[in-house]
Amino acid sequence: MKKRTWFHMGILIVTIGLTAAFAAISTLTPAVASSPLPQTATPEQTATPELPPDAPTLTLMSHDSFNISEAVLREFELANQVRVQLLPSGDAGTALNQAILSKNNPLADVFFGVDNTFLSRALRADIFEPYDSPVLAEIRDELKLDVQNRLLPVDYGDVCLNYDKEWFAKKGIAPPRNLESLIEPTYKGLTVVENPATSSPGLAFLLTTIGHFGEDKYLDYWRALRDNDVLVVDGWEEAYWGQFSAASDGNRPIVVSYASSPPAEVYFAEQPLEEAPTAAVTADGSCFRQVEFVGILKGTAHRALAEKLVDYMLSRRFQEDIPLNMFMFPANVNAILPEVFVKFAQIPEQPAVVSPEAIEANRERWIEEWMEVVLR
Repeated sequence: MKKRTWFHMGILIVTIGLTAAFAAISTLTPAVASSPLPQTATPEQTATPELPPDAPTLTLMSHDSFNISEAVLREFELANQVRVQLLPSGDAGTALNQAILSKNNPLADVFFGVDNTFLSRALRADIFEPYDSPVLAEIRDELKLDVQNRLLPVDYGDVCLNYDKEWFAKKGIAPPRNLESLIEPTYKGLTVVENPATSSPGLAFLLTTIGHFGEDKYLDYWRALRDNDVLVVDGWEEAYWGQFSAASDGNRPIVVSYASSPPAEVYFAEQPLEEAPTAAVTADGSCFRQVEFVGILKGTAHRALAEKLVDYMLSRRFQEDIPLNMFMFPANVNAILPEVFVKFAQIPEQPAVVSPEAIEANRERWIEEWMEVVLR
């Protein structure tokens, strides 16, 4: 059996793009790291400073996939003499619902993890305070989706088809070029996708098809996929680790995953790899961009510290820690990407576009229509 070689990335998804148009790949690609990341000092090298017993506590509520280096978080705590309490609260939708239900008695000071699929719902609930962070000047303009800055962009990533390079090479079959490839007879029975009712990347892929084919034709595409023996599973982990031939004993060489999955395969490989065993399909309209945001919750008793945390999350120090912890791309234009991302990640030039407003207005109906066509 093939072993799992990298961590479940979660979503993101979350999550994740939407503006009327996105910048070309040359404007979206951060600078390349020219030297290895600095080594963290060991306990023997330096004593760990402690916070005073009466230091205030700042609570950061998030989805379960939030992950950042302990050293990076500790730097913020020591610099501001505050304890940061992390409050993971389920997937992005569940966490947001908890924040909305507790708006009169907020559970946290800051919330991370709203993405563009839930942006309109979050803003309509009126649970965030505007904050014009000075660090917004370093954040990519195309990711700023709230003009009042109640939600500020932290990272972004793309949900795309991934394929098993070795499988296609051995079979002498060309890898899929775009969404249309999946309904060709050559690719019958080769694809596994996630259910949009139970999976963030599944929802993102459904939105990809709506953005690419239009609301009047996306169900025709799904009917063709169904007839071409597409496999639907509940979540990303089951799809990738259970059915995808490059990562399991499964027999499906095409899976809905992330554009950052190939560098993750390299980074977590048990033996050094010269190239990624998988690749992403990034043709125009074949991916969906997820953008994740941070915001200050109304009712916080620590507004000044909350602002400092938001500033820190947008800063280069925090942003450069994102790729190898959450496998998303930093929103800060000055953040330097790790070399494995630069070499093996692909950024789609033109993702499929569905506005946050359209998603909020139609999400449940689109999922129900999809279930009627694909599962019933």
